[in-house]
Amino acid sequence: MPAQQRRVRPRDRNNVLARPEFMSLGQSLPILQENRGPNRKQSGQTGNSTEGAKERRQSQQLPEEDCMQLNPSFKGIAWSSLMAIDIAMSKRLGVCASTGSSWGSARSMVKLIGITSHGFPWIGGTIVCLWKSNTLAGQEVLTNLLLALFLDILTVAGLQKLVKRRGPYDMTPGVLDYLLLDVYAFPAGHASRATMVSKFFLNHLVLAIPIRILLVLWAFMAGLSRIMIGRHHISDVLGGFVIGYLQFNLVEFIWLSSNTCQMITSLW
Repeated sequence: MPAQQRRVRPRDRNNVLARPEFMSLGQSLPILQENRGPNRKQSGQTGNSTEGAKERRQSQQLPEEDCMQLNPSFKGIAWSSLMAIDIAMSKRLGVCASTGSSWGSARSMVKLIGITSHGFPWIGGTIVCLWKSNTLAGQEVLTNLLLALFLDILTVAGLQKLVKRRGPYDMTPGVLDYLLLDVYAFPAGHASRATMVSKFFLNHLVLAIPIRILLVLWAFMAGLSRIMIGRHHISDVLGGFVIGYLQFNLVEFIWLSSNTCQMITSLW
């Protein structure tokens, strides 16, 4: 063997990295380890710094309920004050909200007044009367009344889904309320329906004065009963009265003629 070639010691014969062809691999390992060490330290430092910056940002950002508006507008103050008065008065008038309330014994009777303006009895009764009606004038009035009832259900359900306002008390809606999509508080569907039906009857039926007065009182008591059982605020019922009156005007504007009503009833 040439003199310049390195002799392999007996103890290194079994070491694979001691061979000449693997010497470069054995020398590169510590270099890579040395290079990786500072990178790990730097990445650790940068990671700690970014986490610290995130923590500082989160500590500086307070939740919205803890923030105080230093310069509120007059409209905001007036609106908040009106809502506070509305909630306070609605809870005070909710004398039948539960059986333990001051008028808890009359809760069933008050709920019965509200059921008289529910959608299912009115829709079912109108369909039965329309099916048994033999006159064109009766079919015309009943068909438009049925149209008004369906319009009321869709309008109230859409507005309630849009506003999503809860009642003054945490109450679970009944099964009939879920079927008619009358889940939220604003507007009060019973109040809007009672207003629309009473105005419809006053305009299209010939009634005696005492009955006309009773119709107006019924619409008012239907809305008041919903406040007494704690289902709606005062503003919800007032909004229902307004929406019911607007629905009546809309039905009067799109009033279906006798021929159209006769064609619809002939489909049955």
